[in-house]
Amino acid sequence: MATLYVSPHPDDFRSLLALIAAEFGLSSRPNIVTEDPPASLNARSRPALVLGTGEDCSVLSGTSAVSWYLAYQGKRTGIDVKQQSQVWQWLSFADNELIPVSCAVVFPLMGSSHAELMRVLKVLDQALEPRTFLVGESITLADMAVATAVLLPFKYALEPSDRETLTNVTRWFTTCINQPQFMKVLGQITLCEKMVPVTLKTNVAENTSAAADSNGSTANDCHLCSVLLFSKKKAKPEKKELGVITYSVPTPAGDKKDVVSPLPDSYSPQYVEAAWYSWWEKQGFFKPEYGRKSISEPNPRGIFMMCIPPPNVTGSLHLGHALTNAIQDCLTRWHRMRGETSLWNPGCDHAGIATQVVVEKKLMRERGMSRHELGRENFIQEVWKWKNEKGDRIYHQLKKLGSSLDWDRACFTMDSKLSYAVQEAFIRMHDEGVIYRSKRLVNWSCTLNSAISDIEVDKKELTGRTLLPVPGYKEKVEFGVLVSFAYKVDGSDEEVIVATTRIETMLGDTAVAVHPADPRYQHLKGKMVLHPFCDRKMPIVFDDFVDMNFGTGAVKITPAHDHNDYEVGERHNLTFINILDENGLLINVPPPFLGMKRFEARKAVLQSLKDRGLFKEIKDNPMVVPVCSRSKDIVEPLLKPQWYVNCTDMGKQAADAVRDGSLKIIPDHHLKTWFNWMDNIRDWCISRQLWWGHRIPAYFVTVSDPSVKPGEDMDGHYWVSGRSEEEAREKAAKRFNVSVDKITLRQDEDVLDTWFSSGIFPFSIFGWPNEDLNVFYPGTLLETGHDILFFWVARMVMMGLKLTGKLPFKEVYLHAVVRDAHGRKMSKSLGNVIDPLDVITGISLEGLHAQLTDSNLDPLEVEKAKQGQKSDYPNGIPECGTDALRFALCAYTSQGRDINLDVNRILGYRHFCNKLWNAVKFAMKTLGDNFVPLEKLSGEESVSDRWILSRLSAAVGLCDAGFKAYDFPGITTAIYNFWLYELCDVYLESVKPVFSKAEEDSTSQRQALVCRQTLYTCLEVGLRLLSPLMPFVTEELYQRLPRRQPQRDPPSICVTSYPDTEEVRLKTERRGRFIMTVVKTIRSLRADYNLTKTRADCYLQCIDSATASLVQKYSLQIQTLSYSQAIIPLTANQPVPEGCAVAIASDRCTVNLMLKGLIDVEKEVAKLMTKKGDLEKQMEKLRENMAKSDYKEKVPVKVQEQDAEKLRQSQTELEKVKEAMDNFRKMM
Repeated sequence: MATLYVSPHPDDFRSLLALIAAEFGLSSRPNIVTEDPPASLNARSRPALVLGTGEDCSVLSGTSAVSWYLAYQGKRTGIDVKQQSQVWQWLSFADNELIPVSCAVVFPLMGSSHAELMRVLKVLDQALEPRTFLVGESITLADMAVATAVLLPFKYALEPSDRETLTNVTRWFTTCINQPQFMKVLGQITLCEKMVPVTLKTNVAENTSAAADSNGSTANDCHLCSVLLFSKKKAKPEKKELGVITYSVPTPAGDKKDVVSPLPDSYSPQYVEAAWYSWWEKQGFFKPEYGRKSISEPNPRGIFMMCIPPPNVTGSLHLGHALTNAIQDCLTRWHRMRGETSLWNPGCDHAGIATQVVVEKKLMRERGMSRHELGRENFIQEVWKWKNEKGDRIYHQLKKLGSSLDWDRACFTMDSKLSYAVQEAFIRMHDEGVIYRSKRLVNWSCTLNSAISDIEVDKKELTGRTLLPVPGYKEKVEFGVLVSFAYKVDGSDEEVIVATTRIETMLGDTAVAVHPADPRYQHLKGKMVLHPFCDRKMPIVFDDFVDMNFGTGAVKITPAHDHNDYEVGERHNLTFINILDENGLLINVPPPFLGMKRFEARKAVLQSLKDRGLFKEIKDNPMVVPVCSRSKDIVEPLLKPQWYVNCTDMGKQAADAVRDGSLKIIPDHHLKTWFNWMDNIRDWCISRQLWWGHRIPAYFVTVSDPSVKPGEDMDGHYWVSGRSEEEAREKAAKRFNVSVDKITLRQDEDVLDTWFSSGIFPFSIFGWPNEDLNVFYPGTLLETGHDILFFWVARMVMMGLKLTGKLPFKEVYLHAVVRDAHGRKMSKSLGNVIDPLDVITGISLEGLHAQLTDSNLDPLEVEKAKQGQKSDYPNGIPECGTDALRFALCAYTSQGRDINLDVNRILGYRHFCNKLWNAVKFAMKTLGDNFVPLEKLSGEESVSDRWILSRLSAAVGLCDAGFKAYDFPGITTAIYNFWLYELCDVYLESVKPVFSKAEEDSTSQRQALVCRQTLYTCLEVGLRLLSPLMPFVTEELYQRLPRRQPQRDPPSICVTSYPDTEEVRLKTERRGRFIMTVVKTIRSLRADYNLTKTRADCYLQCIDSATASLVQKYSLQIQTLSYSQAIIPLTANQPVPEGCAVAIASDRCTVNLMLKGLIDVEKEVAKLMTKKGDLEKQMEKLRENMAKSDYKEKVPVKVQEQDAEKLRQSQTELEKVKEAMDNFRKMM
């Protein structure tokens, strides 16, 4: 059996990690020993794991090695190489970022250390936002390591207010510690209520480092505890004003930008984004034909095809569009760079209602005419005129975003090619009986005089009585109330009380319904109630839909104006009385209500009920009011003869395609919604009472023959469809068995629902049914927002299967909804709707206010919105640029989560662009004018070279995996970390000494040459990695680099190959990893003491001579990267000078940073003296209260327990202060 040696200290997080990992093991649990390992085992630190017995035993020592072995046994180190790499990243994060600051903050006088802890934990919080666990879908060693690293802060330092700030970390930490394996080791964890330090015990060394060696480094580790008390906040450099630099070299549109002139001193989006797009477009880089003789020739790398969700022709860009296009363009550019035949097909939707409303308003504003006065044909000409003048605005905006669409294939849903496909789809489905005519309830907008789709109905929630503005009414109309009134029972004095939120609809009542099991109404079976305003007798029907516990248990039934009542009317063969015309005026009602406007009738009906003594009460009622999103009118359910699509069979096919895996929906938590809709699908109303759109190719037939009786509008038998009137006439003559001359046709005035033409968009754009679909249909992917999963995605799937027999795409990726930084929905009235172009170019607060003034908001809403803008953007929005916006949107895009978009974070990515800019400028200067890159690396690379190449290899692997899994935050994090934290912060600093010594001798010259090749590789591959996300800045910088193969390399980065794991395959070597760990530990200590400019001597105490030799060999790199004055390696037996701060770099090396003479020790001691006095006073006062004779009787037990805990905590803190004072006095 294995033996695990651990520390007995309850707060030794390193030993706790090993114990928790052991609990997750699948095999037998090791024997636990809370003593130092025997000297004969050469296990220099705890935890240590002894495998086997006697001479054949092997020993693992150090937290990482032991915990990895134990977790691996329990399959908790990741399911593949990618996850294992991610686990290692989190282990490194725990060791180098979390543990030092966690230790520091739980000791007294945390001061700014607490701020540093919160900074690090916010990084963790952000990473956990889209995840339950750090890696994968279950607990891994990453969770164990990071959770134990934050154990001390959660127990002693993070107060409730801190935990509220760190919602994701707190959720995740609570989840972890409540796992049975954690609880077995840790017991029940009590979270901190008020910040206190941990108890210092004699083995405090284990408390902070868990690496006290057998020779007894306890003194040093105790010193670490006291030293960490004085953590200082890391100084943040002031950010300079963002400069605006413009590109001024005359460049005709489509010509290549000047790349010979020197780069500007700093990054400026206006300079970088100028001229590139028109060159890309003119060169044909975005076309699938680029680099190929023919698109029909087989491409071994495959085909990628995706069509854009066609934006409305009336639309302008909003952040939802920006998110959609950032994701889609990244994917398209990635597939294109992988060598696939790639097509991203643009298009625009004719947006029937929206466009008609815009042109109608324009017509009234400019010419004082309605569309009816102008006439249908002339009005349609006006719409086309408007479309040709204004309709391509959104295309220009998409180009501004860098969208790599093949504009030569741009489609408009009213183009002749697409219109023919729409007509063909209708006729085929009508001939098959899938499309049919029926009179049913629809969503009716009286203002638009049209039926509207469910997606065009906003659900306005009311909590009670509310006055709402309604178009066509001077005064606001009352909603959110429930009116109760009585119907008299025919032939008796009895009455039945019913209630309604729409009292005017009682004029169309034709029954009262009660539940069959309701005992109150059993005696009324077969009875009638009397309508008070006409001679109508209405049956009392018994129906299960009634809730007998709501109100009186009796419900008025208006079959022609309520969806539930319609179904009751169908079941009981009730009369359907339509009381509203298309304009919202009352019809089929008795005077005085006849001809009244619907909401004026509301008041009149209520008064008439009161006059007749039938009114009972009116009370507030929470409800949802349907509002037309286009006209803001109240939507009315109205009976109209319309065209419907029978979706039963098509819905089943669409559901089955997902169930059998033919169609994949990502993320899969949308499957429940998909199946719920598809399995319970209703028929789809496709008629719209508009003029702008695809006029329905159906004709009502009148037969001039006495043998054929006249038909009714709702009777589908009297309707035929045809590609022309002649074809329809021939169909009609054949159907009624008469000659063609006896047929008279009237084409339906209505147009088709816009979603009908959108539903066939994936194949209509390729010329269906006349052209071959083999190359680009079916498509590869459909990417869109989850809010139109049913309205668009489902209909494309159904119509694709119905009309082509194929799915329109293989995968559907659904992105999240964009919200503001506070998590609120984007709303004009809140002032948080942001135009992406304002983020790209910047806008002042006054400019944002001006946009509100030009909107349709009422004055009160404008003022409210202005306050929101002033709060969120007091200085307006700075210029961030397209690249920063795209990168930020992708970084936010975690699957299935709404996106809380903070403009300040976008600005942070602009600063990242500047860092990138400066890094490439420095590197190019270092490479020199005559640098020639080799086709491949030499194999002579130094440890620093191999380290950075290994980090590049890891980034390439993460990006490859991220694109395949649609893990955009994973991609952005990998690229950001490589450029910022590995290339800029570490490697560029490490090579400066190499280049400064380059001319000393031939060896130095050779080393510098090798180093330049490594640096070039990092730049060239790093820019290609970033190109799909930041196309402009990467093109600008890539064009300045020399090429490995100038004659053969592609002209643009956007058609250069994307890096793959085969191209850069290099694992991190142990030496490089060790050196970087030491550097990070020194840097962390320097940050703790705010040594931003001061260089300190650093003593590195190594466990053996081999480690000391390694440190000596790379002392120059360590010194350079850690900004140290000198690096002095020591063996375990050599003493460390007094006055050092201590931190554990690894189980092989301890960092000792000399502080003596660098900090004001007397000042620190004075602070401690003041703290000591305050603590003693607090404790004395507390003891006095607790010593009172009536304390135990009068003070609640809970308060007594709290007082005792406060006294214990204060005593512990006082001991820490005294110990810290002693340690500082040793430096004096």
